[in-house]
Amino acid sequence: MTLPAARKILIMGLPGAGKTTLATLLAPRLNAVLFNADEVRANLERDLGFSLADRIEHARRMGWLCDCVVRSGHAAVADFICPTPETRAAFGEAFTIFVDRIAKGRFEDTNKLFMPPQRYDLRVTPDGAPLEWAEKIVAMLARER
Repeated sequence: MTLPAARKILIMGLPGAGKTTLATLLAPRLNAVLFNADEVRANLERDLGFSLADRIEHARRMGWLCDCVVRSGHAAVADFICPTPETRAAFGEAFTIFVDRIAKGRFEDTNKLFMPPQRYDLRVTPDGAPLEWAEKIVAMLARER
């Protein structure tokens, strides 16, 4: 199968929903650069907390990192909560995967803040294993090419 074209891909959902598991399976199949929000925060964004303003800035920075990778001709996968319409707008246009496998995450403040997206390209449900979802996503992106 031919690799899909360079794309900006957002894998979003509540903490503990399976975003990182899916992202780590998907990124190598797309030969994509993977940006995990926790790792980016720990290494590049120590100045940000978890207020809504900081979450919006975090999303903007994650989106910019992905845009840089896509401009260089590669796919970029961002794995993070992206909890509100404002954070999703700050991240920018992307192929959006909503990992909707749990009703509540492990952080109560995030649960209160989180708004399920109104628009997404694929909703990952509890049905099916992460590897199956990764293969389905690769096939979807390949068809778009």
